[in-house]
Amino acid sequence: MARSPLPPAAGNPAQFNLPPSIHLVPLDRIAGFDVRPGFYDSNGATAIPGGVNFTVHSHNAASIELLLFHRTEDEPFAVLPFPQHYRIGNVYSMIVFKLNIEEFEYAYRVDGPYDPKRGLIFDRTKYLLDPYAKAVTGQSQWGDAVPRGQHYKARVVKNDFDWGDMPQPLIPMEDLIIYELHVRGFTRDASSGVAHPGTFAGIMEKLDYLEDLGINAIELMPIFEFDEMQDYREVDGKTLYNYWGYSTVSFFAPNTSYTASTEYNREGNELKQLIQACNQRGIEVYLDVVFNHTAEGNEKGPFFSFKGFDNNIYYLLTPDGQYYNFSGCGNTMNCNHPIVRQMILDCLRYWVTTYRVNGFRFDLASILGRSEDGSPMGAPPQLQALAFDPILGDVKLIAEAWDAGGLYQVGAFPSWNRWAEWNGRYRDDIRRYLKGDEGCAQGAALRLVGSQDLYGSQGRTNASVNFITCHDGFTLWDLYSYNEKHNLANGWNNTDGANDNNSWNCGVEGETGDPAVDALRRRMCRNAFALLMCSRGTPMFLAGDEFANTQFGNNNAYCQDNIISWLDWNRLEQNQDMYRFFQFMIRLRKRWRVLRTGSGEGACGFPDTSFHGVNPWLDRPFDSHDRYVGVMFSGWERDTGPQVVYVASNAWWEDLSVTLPELPASMGWNKVADTWEAEQQEAPLSGCQVIVRARSVMVFAAK
Repeated sequence: MARSPLPPAAGNPAQFNLPPSIHLVPLDRIAGFDVRPGFYDSNGATAIPGGVNFTVHSHNAASIELLLFHRTEDEPFAVLPFPQHYRIGNVYSMIVFKLNIEEFEYAYRVDGPYDPKRGLIFDRTKYLLDPYAKAVTGQSQWGDAVPRGQHYKARVVKNDFDWGDMPQPLIPMEDLIIYELHVRGFTRDASSGVAHPGTFAGIMEKLDYLEDLGINAIELMPIFEFDEMQDYREVDGKTLYNYWGYSTVSFFAPNTSYTASTEYNREGNELKQLIQACNQRGIEVYLDVVFNHTAEGNEKGPFFSFKGFDNNIYYLLTPDGQYYNFSGCGNTMNCNHPIVRQMILDCLRYWVTTYRVNGFRFDLASILGRSEDGSPMGAPPQLQALAFDPILGDVKLIAEAWDAGGLYQVGAFPSWNRWAEWNGRYRDDIRRYLKGDEGCAQGAALRLVGSQDLYGSQGRTNASVNFITCHDGFTLWDLYSYNEKHNLANGWNNTDGANDNNSWNCGVEGETGDPAVDALRRRMCRNAFALLMCSRGTPMFLAGDEFANTQFGNNNAYCQDNIISWLDWNRLEQNQDMYRFFQFMIRLRKRWRVLRTGSGEGACGFPDTSFHGVNPWLDRPFDSHDRYVGVMFSGWERDTGPQVVYVASNAWWEDLSVTLPELPASMGWNKVADTWEAEQQEAPLSGCQVIVRARSVMVFAAK
């Protein structure tokens, strides 16, 4: 090959700022480009002075080619094989000089053995997306058809965003109020009134609203690059998409269709602006991350990245080379293989250091604890590595502690006192109790005090993320408007979605003009949110619940890119009373710290937490009335002194006469919340007797 003198590569890209006196050495020339061995420990494609460093690895490949494309073109203008002497171990690295990052896109071709029973399916004809790609091309407009398989390509991203001296909020778990939202659905409907609907910029336009509501953390449903066209179908004349995005194409790249403008080679800047704006207002930003599977699916799925680099490393395979399906989506990532462990750790570090993300919620997180044969591990190295990684030291790690393979670990997720959990037991127990099921009072009481039966013995006092609704299932309004799911619009003859919703339609299925039914539904929503805000642990609720948003009974709206999934902001105006109640209960939770956490010592002679029936201090309080729960919290607050709060919840269909515990002579009970009323007003009690109305919640504070 012809050689020309240019600076040598070194161990770190920063070393390319070399003084003129450094001795120059000759380089190789491939396909018209000056090249030389690159930075082997810098995965992906990285812009450096004078060129671009490309590093990629494969355990079983025989050879790898770098393909360069002009923007929007599907055939490469240059093919650069990695010389064998550019390979160290299983890593191929090459610097290509005089490449302008704004003028090209790239992919790879990988050759190697084909032996499907051993999980080896190399195919040199496929164009492969870099597993460490920082931006994926071709999907900047939602709904654009992207050629499948070999036509995914990547861009080199210039990381020059200025974070200034912005500190991160670092809010303690017990003080968080998490608001789960879908980036597109949050503002896509015209009723949102934003200039940039369905985008990160659209969320920024709603930050005043979120701040006014009182939440201090937003959890974004998947924003990793995914192909919304993956499940493209027509049902009854409506187009269905992979709307939720739980099917990752690239773990390091943001979804470019969520931006208000095309960000060539600066992909991610709008998301960074959103995170910066949120943090400046004291709002943390969490990402819902999907490491349990990818969009490549099983043997019938597309072949665009991991299958072509090391299929038998990235995926859990059966002894005959088929795909285990613990995700319910066709394949399962081999999360505890050292290569995959490192990729996931690199990925999370990247989002924390480059995007300043404050936390992660791990979809089907139990898969991250499965071994290479699919069996659950006692101390999974993947989960342990994330728990102790120093860069992740301040971020929240929240597990969805189950998977589609039947592994359910709520209360038993391997944690090292570092992981929190979506508490599915909280959702189920509170739902059953509130609709009046028999025998549910004790379970509901345990959920209110932080699920001590699940986490107390482990000392995981902040492990429970409490929720009654989330993206998966009914909205809060639908929870009390429908007995059954109504998913016909999804095209599966209503067979998809959960059947065990623990919902109650208050006497009429669906929308009704009956004012009595409507009033009951509103009260049931207030009951649910009141208990959520009066429970120890970290509360989370679904965007739109605060103004009674509906999905019209669809409890699995994963494919609905329309008003079924979009927030209808007209309902905010129609349901201002609901919105004000949510504001009020959020403020109440912030005011009474004893609701959020306890020292274990209590105050005023009372224990930290205690359970009560319609009469106080019974040995078996739940025998006194099976549908009544009384929970009292007490403790000392440094600035305000003793705090005592009693939560009275009547899930029965008749009024109950309740006696509150006697207070010290210098104190008296004040009613601070009552869901029987739409508007709240604090009032003192005379004595300890109170009527708790049918299907209502009251909150009392000692003063």
